[in-house]
Amino acid sequence: MPSALFAPLPLRAVTLPNRIVMAPMCQYSAEPSGPQVGVPTDWHVQHYGSRAVGRPGLVLVEATAVSPEGRISPYDLGLWNAAQVSGHRRLTALMRQQGVVPGVQLAHAGRKASTGRPSDGGGALAPEEGLGWQVLAPSALPFADGSPLPEALPPERIGEVVAQFAAAARRAVEAGYEAVEVHAAHGYLLHEFLSPLSNHRTDSYGGSFEGRARLVLEVVDAVRGAVGDDVPVLTRLSATDWAEPEGWTADDTVRLSGLLREHGVDVVHVSTGGNVPDATIPVGPGYQVPFAARVRREAGVTTAAVGLVRDPQHAEQLVAEGEADLVALGRELLLDPYWPVRAARELGADWSLPPQYDRAELLARRDERTASSATTA
Repeated sequence: MPSALFAPLPLRAVTLPNRIVMAPMCQYSAEPSGPQVGVPTDWHVQHYGSRAVGRPGLVLVEATAVSPEGRISPYDLGLWNAAQVSGHRRLTALMRQQGVVPGVQLAHAGRKASTGRPSDGGGALAPEEGLGWQVLAPSALPFADGSPLPEALPPERIGEVVAQFAAAARRAVEAGYEAVEVHAAHGYLLHEFLSPLSNHRTDSYGGSFEGRARLVLEVVDAVRGAVGDDVPVLTRLSATDWAEPEGWTADDTVRLSGLLREHGVDVVHVSTGGNVPDATIPVGPGYQVPFAARVRREAGVTTAAVGLVRDPQHAEQLVAEGEADLVALGRELLLDPYWPVRAARELGADWSLPPQYDRAELLARRDERTASSATTA
């Protein structure tokens, strides 16, 4: 029987060659200031080039800020100017050469912005330190003890954020990206608007579910308008704050996912958490898959499941049994850039490394046959 994981998936004018997605993972490796701020570097070229050689169906480039103040750290990628567009073209060209669909995640970090790199110890960067800036949020509520106090976005500035997402989406297409993901998860700005734990507004962008979801839908509409009808739009959601019933819930996610489908979103990429610093999360293999399965079933939208899916047989089962349409891998692809090729071998699918590596591929298959013959002899 053909592998479900390696079946193509049409999305508008794009067809993914398989159902494996490289999830966005920040590298914190861009220049923090100067003319090359936010521009992909040689590190990004080798990092994404290596994963493209492994040939997942879709590579989603890490959270890429729609504005300088939307960066998580000063070392994030951006798409708010022309120099950044040129840098991103290096990445998209590499991916297309390997038959991989290049995608990018557009993001605004909100109250979790202006932090140091994890390798430098993280922590908030104060504006007076030079690299930090004033952070923004739906309400003047810090993320955690010791986090900076954000400025509550006034209504007239919310429109600026929508316009920044739209402009970044246009630049993404100009840079060669064939899919765009709107980041509305993990406690960043759009998720902050969704959750009643971080959104205490009393205007039309707060209060009810409809008010809290308003900004996400406006951003999605603006991005869809910016990229046109042929480009797939994904939205990443945190299905729960892991703080029910006070926080954002799985029921809310199903309801929002149906609206996103109506507003032109093609895939809902289902994650969890990130908005509550002390949340208790039952982490384990596939721990977020049930949320993706419910969104797919109840909202009638194509979904990507993510969350410690490491075993090819597990990934195959998720797609074959209709738990998700796509399987996104994060840390596993950091450890093994060629995971899709290993999965293809295990599942008997016709998927291989580029021809430059044919010799290694042929030797590996010969060794497998030899080992099999020795076992059965």
